[in-house]
Amino acid sequence: MRKLAAGNWKMNGLTAQLPEVTALIAAHPAPACEVLLCPPATLVAAMAATAAGRIAIGGQDCHPKASGAHTGDIAAAMLKDAGATYVILGHSERRADHGETDALVRAKAEAAWAAGLTAIICVGETEAERDAGKTLTVIGTQLAGSVPDGATSANTVIAYEPVWAIGTGRTPTLPEIAEVHADLRARLTARFGADAGGFRLLYGGSVKPSNATEIFALPNVDGALVGGASLKASDFGAIVAALSAA
Repeated sequence: MRKLAAGNWKMNGLTAQLPEVTALIAAHPAPACEVLLCPPATLVAAMAATAAGRIAIGGQDCHPKASGAHTGDIAAAMLKDAGATYVILGHSERRADHGETDALVRAKAEAAWAAGLTAIICVGETEAERDAGKTLTVIGTQLAGSVPDGATSANTVIAYEPVWAIGTGRTPTLPEIAEVHADLRARLTARFGADAGGFRLLYGGSVKPSNATEIFALPNVDGALVGGASLKASDFGAIVAALSAA
């Protein structure tokens, strides 16, 4: 398994920010982990050209249909055609802002595979759900509903992102992260057998250079899905370095 440092630029970034990609590659020309950046759709082609295969590029969402009358949406094949090899699906912001269900995320994952993309499927609990002691139940339900039966360690990555830790500067305790990742691995093993050991499990939620090393030292943490800290080559590069050393 090659660990994965994935950066989600969310709705940030213009052409003027592409030099950050060049700077990241220059500073880390041969990292020991895989590096992925997922910019807005408007930048996928330009960023793929800038990266020139030295790091992976991904999309932030795709439509479950291959084509059709869906104004404003993007098909997985369009992302692939623009140079993407990954796509983030079921991010909590998509679930909250657009009402995405587990069933829809599952359909999108199948569409991603059909186009030759690796799906990064996100799961995570809200603060209220954690306070109510429902974290593992909520995440287990999302995992079961969002991950299709055809998932393999080659076509799917799972990202745990506690909703209350995204962009807040707060993170779960290390034992809390370890508990969720162990539960995810156990559920994947029960469903997919031996291949479950090869699924990469990413942690996402206020990952930054100051806490990356201790998070990556945890068992079953195979990388990170990084938000704001991925916008700057210096910050994301420090996280890449920490994962490479883990």
